[in-house]
Amino acid sequence: MAKIKKIIKTIKVDVALCNGCRACEMICSAFHAEPKYSSNNPERARIRVIRDPLRDVYLPVYAGEYAEAECMGREKYVLDGREYGECDFCRASCPSRDLFKEPDSGLPLKCDMCEDDPPQEEPLCVKWCINDALIYEEREEEVEEEVELEEMETALKVLLDKYGLQKLTDTVSRLSQKD
Repeated sequence: MAKIKKIIKTIKVDVALCNGCRACEMICSAFHAEPKYSSNNPERARIRVIRDPLRDVYLPVYAGEYAEAECMGREKYVLDGREYGECDFCRASCPSRDLFKEPDSGLPLKCDMCEDDPPQEEPLCVKWCINDALIYEEREEEVEEEVELEEMETALKVLLDKYGLQKLTDTVSRLSQKD
């Protein structure tokens, strides 16, 4: 495979600055509502604040790629005297948990860095973070060229895995007859 230069967009998190206000979740869910800004449901947000309010620990985690299977790692981490599992910090949507899945359809959610037309200079969660705990970064990296599944292909694969080919084709057939 050939190596290509690619702009990598990331959100760096400064845990020490996060106060758990969840403004990032609110603006993200409003931006991704249909139509835009028409509703607010944190279950649709592409960022979630993992929190332990009794110990005053808050960790914003934004959604990454869909994973077809559970990971095999079950490492434990101790932060400020509290034990956390790997899943607490994982950015993937996977079959073993409902985090970063669309609540109505179960389709995986992935952070798109609030791509819009016209483009925004930074994701809204970063812009709305009152404590500057989220920092937007762009960097150029040389990566292996890989074929990425389009959003529609990923959604169809998830539905196929969940319901099977027959139910999926029956549903598509029934929906196409309504038009």
